[in-house]
Amino acid sequence: MTATIFEIKRFAVHDGDGIRTTVFFKGCPLRCVWCHNPEGLSAKYEVGFYEHKCIGCGECKKDNFEVSDCLGNARVEYGKEISVSEILPLLLEDKEFYDNSEGGVTLSGGECLIQADFCAELLKELKRLGIHTAVDTCGFVSRNALDKVIPYTDVFLYDVKAYDEDVHIRCTGVSNKQILENLKSLNMLDKKIEIRIPYVPDYNDGQIEKIACFLAPLKNITKIRVLPYHNYAGSKYEALNLPDALPNRLPTDEEIKIAAEKIKVITNFVVIS
Repeated sequence: MTATIFEIKRFAVHDGDGIRTTVFFKGCPLRCVWCHNPEGLSAKYEVGFYEHKCIGCGECKKDNFEVSDCLGNARVEYGKEISVSEILPLLLEDKEFYDNSEGGVTLSGGECLIQADFCAELLKELKRLGIHTAVDTCGFVSRNALDKVIPYTDVFLYDVKAYDEDVHIRCTGVSNKQILENLKSLNMLDKKIEIRIPYVPDYNDGQIEKIACFLAPLKNITKIRVLPYHNYAGSKYEALNLPDALPNRLPTDEEIKIAAEKIKVITNFVVIS
């Protein structure tokens, strides 16, 4: 069994507690207008071309050209087939850091649970080796996919982008009914959940109080993170020849502070911004 990934990020500190290694899987069912990982949208292998890095070496015009031959690193591969036996040694390289920082391995994307069978097999092996596991998910997956990874997942990093369905469709292209139901199910199963709320002005900024009211009764939430929208991914859209729909307005520090305070007051959970 193999999966298609586009990055393995070592020493990650924002994808769960402690020092972690994050595996980014290809493919996502959402089309968020603010997506900062467009290389993870398609499940297929892609090559990005960063024109500003091109040094005109001409290597790409040769018949036997491979992306690794690009002398200016203007061409970047997004998508690699890998097996559990191949990826596991890479993730174990930093086990000492996981142990000393109460960190571990996080599966992310894209949406990692599109490839749920592989995730379950990898997570099972990680748990067997005593490594803390986290699954970063948008929640727009089947209950069957969730069930496959639940036994081997220590914490779910769960995105909540909007409460009102029409707002969620405008922001992501899909309904949020399944997302909210899956979140309630995880809570009922006593799974630890870290909620992540991207804050995007003019899109979901009016949803903060409604989201907080929905989350307040869920007793297995460990913390809530308010993630300020950023537009650093613009060059990736250009490199992949994708339409750039990134919003222009960035949130201010004051907006994030106010949003975090509202959530804290309504939910009484730990809120990080």
